Amino acid sequence: MFSRRRVLIGGGVVAVGAFLGGIFAEPVVSGVLPTATPTPTATPAVKTVMRTFVSTKLTTPKISVIKRGRTAPGLLFVEPSVENFHGLIMRQSGEPVWIEPTGVTLTDLRVQTYLGKPVLTYWTGKSTGGHGLGKGVILDTSYRPVATVSAGNGLEADLHEFNLTANGTALITAYPVVKADLTALGGPAAGYIYNCHVQEIDVATGAVLLDWSAMDHVDVSETYLKLASGTGKTASTAFDPYHLNAVDADGDALLVSARHTHTVYRIDRSTGEVRWRFGGRKSDITVAPAAAFAWQHDVRRQADGTITMFDNHLYTGQTNGASRGLKFVVDETALTSTLQQAYAYDGHLGTAMGSTQVLPGGNVLVGWGTDPSFTEFTADGQMVYEADNLGSGCYRVNKSAWTATPVTVPDVAAKSGSGGAMTVYASWNGATNVASWNILTGTSAASLAKVTTIAGAGFESSASVAAAAMVAVQALDGDGKVLSTSAVTSV
Repeated sequence: MFSRRRVLIGGGVVAVGAFLGGIFAEPVVSGVLPTATPTPTATPAVKTVMRTFVSTKLTTPKISVIKRGRTAPGLLFVEPSVENFHGLIMRQSGEPVWIEPTGVTLTDLRVQTYLGKPVLTYWTGKSTGGHGLGKGVILDTSYRPVATVSAGNGLEADLHEFNLTANGTALITAYPVVKADLTALGGPAAGYIYNCHVQEIDVATGAVLLDWSAMDHVDVSETYLKLASGTGKTASTAFDPYHLNAVDADGDALLVSARHTHTVYRIDRSTGEVRWRFGGRKSDITVAPAAAFAWQHDVRRQADGTITMFDNHLYTGQTNGASRGLKFVVDETALTSTLQQAYAYDGHLGTAMGSTQVLPGGNVLVGWGTDPSFTEFTADGQMVYEADNLGSGCYRVNKSAWTATPVTVPDVAAKSGSGGAMTVYASWNGATNVASWNILTGTSAASLAKVTTIAGAGFESSASVAAAAMVAVQALDGDGKVLSTSAVTSV
């Protein structure tokens, strides 16, 4: 039997592939995986419930949450899919903090460190055919641009990864089309593939410090993706044998996740050679059958040496099994692995995308990708929090501390009411430390005076006051200090 969630998610998977033109939709493949479960029948997509506001035209999904235990502190950074992926910072209550104001398509929204300071980062650009063409963006704590990062050597940065390192560099992926021999897969000798690259870029100068080519080190026969009829014969129908989707710094090496080979590669940063393979057809490291992963995302080396990932596992129509976050202990001398913990809940099924983040204190946050929700677990796998209604999916979910004071001013609007009253609405997109609002009214901008102070109540606060011709608001911090004043608006 399926829960209502699981049946609805089947429709969500169909929807995300449809409205994004197959951005994350992959051809059906064959295979036998552990923990098999029936594949849910797709149903019509559930319409995303949106929140609107009076003081601003910004909108965002109305996210519902369940909390059943102690969660890690921090704000949540998500990319709900509503026609495209859009950036949202939210509180654990589901209340928005920052709604990306320009409406650009973005992925991999998170807090990172650059030059010793916290920054907000994301990829933005055009997403197409399972990858992207764009750039990485770095913003400061006022949401002002610090830097943009583009790929080098004639390539364009892909949407899957924008990972800053402690050395002031960025790890990115790219998907150039090249000619390749596909006869091993039943295709043409003069075929075409996406030859995934990993690049390390110096953020300050744009210099390419590393440019690793998958086809130089990984044979296309390692793929689990079947070559569909007509695929790979032309540049416009290029085959995707690797599908790199995560790169993580690992000392003098990099951990690289290839979704379509079911493999994590540890590559030498100097020579580019593969030191070992974890998972897939040619794994150097043993993996117990119950721990086998497939179509994985978001591979990371943790501070304690463990390796985490999001195991999509399910591939709609052929390979079955609930998705899960995984944490492995890998003995790189004995070449063995032990599954330390799996994080699964309520039969979540994410055919693509997804993330697993270990939080300070040990809790683990799992984003379910095309299943538009995310779950926080205790270290031993107990669910303590869940959020739903992330459009038709979400590429990754992250939780971090973030304190920001926008360079923009607050927004204000007023609606006339009955009995000589009006309702004033105030918001300040991206501000994290607004405790209360002063409401100022008058007959003109020069005559404005404070009429009341109200407590901050989420993204948008409101209060009824005596009607006036002009209105403005002031955002106050917890000590009553004025942080910023809105423009004056007429009623």
